[in-house]
Amino acid sequence: MNPSFGKFQRIIRNSILFKFFILQRLSAAFWAGLNIHHFDDKSCVVRVKKSWFNQNPFNSMYFAVEAMAAEMSCGMLAFSQVYERKPAISMLVEKMEASFLKKASGTILFTCEDGEAILNTIQEAIESGEGTKMICKSTARNEEGIIVAEFLLTWSFKVKSKS
Repeated sequence: MNPSFGKFQRIIRNSILFKFFILQRLSAAFWAGLNIHHFDDKSCVVRVKKSWFNQNPFNSMYFAVEAMAAEMSCGMLAFSQVYERKPAISMLVEKMEASFLKKASGTILFTCEDGEAILNTIQEAIESGEGTKMICKSTARNEEGIIVAEFLLTWSFKVKSKS
């Protein structure tokens, strides 16, 4: 576990600090209305509500907003494990696959439950000194609990060089 995980978790769970965090680091997510619904070391749930700002001409949520929420649900788990870590770790999305199964309207919850696998992958990168990769899954459900989309994001982690 990252020694700074608790510090990062306090930022994410405090609504004011979280808004400042995403405005500073993920401004598009701020304007699209993404919020953290749940966050711990095992899972992250990102909530986004369809609004005039993030909808497409077909009266559903714009696919890019869905992709952003899916990335955030996995990315917050990853970032919590690299936040202020020594040695510093770089993280990058290398690939994304998406399946859009139903029209996304109303409030959508994007859930990633890969926190433990992310931690293990980062530990492997630290121990081996080599880059590591893993695939995270984010599942989007509407208010009725129906899956509206599924995302697979390939993340890469690597210890940053000291130069």
